[in-house]
Amino acid sequence: QVQLVESGGGLAQPGGSLRLSCVASRFTKDIYAIGWFRQVPGKDREGVSCTTLIENATYYADSVTGRFTISRDNAKNTVYLQMDNLSPEDSGVYYCAASDAGLVLHRLCVSTRRFGVWGQGTQVTVSS
Repeated sequence: QVQLVESGGGLAQPGGSLRLSCVASRFTKDIYAIGWFRQVPGKDREGVSCTTLIENATYYADSVTGRFTISRDNAKNTVYLQMDNLSPEDSGVYYCAASDAGLVLHRLCVSTRRFGVWGQGTQVTVSS
């Protein structure tokens, strides 16, 4: 079973930046995509951004388009989420997750259903 570990969360000021990392124990051929999800108290986890591991396909939620950038380094088994121009609404626990479902990303990443492996999460707080 693949294991995922997130890091890079913390406190940022509005307009600031953070870079999250998701390190996998290994990228197996069964993993089709890695996604970043955000959860705030009382709400379901929402898809923020996803990337495939072989193709160059990416997905961004409307709320982060133009501010967040997802990238990967397959040699390091790592997916990054660069978050710029942060706002308080970006606060939450960020989880990375792996999916073996070969769906187009704009269908895959809007739900947690197809993601079977999850990290423990990293807290992001945006506040002045």
